[in-house]
Amino acid sequence: MVRSTHAAVADDRNSDVEIYINGEFFVRDEARISVFDSGFLVGDGIWEGIRLHDGEFAFLDRHLDRLFMGARAIDLDIGTPHELVTALRSTVERNNMHGDVHCRLMITRGNKKTPSQHPSNVIGGPNVVIIAEHKRADPDVARDGISLFTATIRRPAPDTLDQKLNCHSKLHEVIALIQAVHAGADEALMLDPHGAVATCNATNFFIVRRGEVWTSTGEYNLPGITRALVLEVARGAGIAAFEKNFSLADVYAAEEVFVTGTFGGLTPVSMVDGRSIGDGSSRWPVMDRLIDLYRSAIHADVETQRRARS
Repeated sequence: MVRSTHAAVADDRNSDVEIYINGEFFVRDEARISVFDSGFLVGDGIWEGIRLHDGEFAFLDRHLDRLFMGARAIDLDIGTPHELVTALRSTVERNNMHGDVHCRLMITRGNKKTPSQHPSNVIGGPNVVIIAEHKRADPDVARDGISLFTATIRRPAPDTLDQKLNCHSKLHEVIALIQAVHAGADEALMLDPHGAVATCNATNFFIVRRGEVWTSTGEYNLPGITRALVLEVARGAGIAAFEKNFSLADVYAAEEVFVTGTFGGLTPVSMVDGRSIGDGSSRWPVMDRLIDLYRSAIHADVETQRRARS
């Protein structure tokens, strides 16, 4: 198994899941999108990764807010939140799913009549795909952490590719990840155009310095749902948490390092650029406390949604 923040425990049920495509369901091996799809041709689309916890989609409103913000930014009509929520619920109900489920909701501009960038060549409306899988994070990764390598690929400025967009154009992140893997690490740490620490190729990045929690300014990273929640629960518990510029020197001197994402939650980082983090004892007291606070936030959100739907 590849070691990463997205490593999952194998689950045989995933071989039989049915995939949602534009209102219809297809068995996994028969799920197809046209070669003229805008996402395939030019990476023109947006997406969300959403977790199903105890029958409810955790922090669904936040995910939908980010999705519709991205849709407006790329001038794409994706319907209404109600329509997408109905599609999400239909997908997990179709697959008899209740928890430890990861849903990837993908929306592209649609099929083109010819390979091109121009939106006027789209035939019909957007393509909407939902892949729901039984996915539980690998406990070994959560226990032992991952290693990072600082890639030479920088996070682009908003006037090049706005990092607030959770879009299908991820090639810069893939190249950074490939560099990290060839360097013997699990994932990539990425800097901003000025050399400050920005984020990772697929997760948001945090350090603990002198008991304080630091993450980047947010100008050059995806506005992660889990990232925002960690800042909120930390401050709510009286833990000093800051969005600020900091350098690799601060990372190498950190007592703890961890990354955040919808799938893995909070995952420790044991090594950056060949340097062990902290005292090398695999003890992360601040992160562990934040994990407890984050799980409580998930539980509270799920209960609020359940009451609202009852």
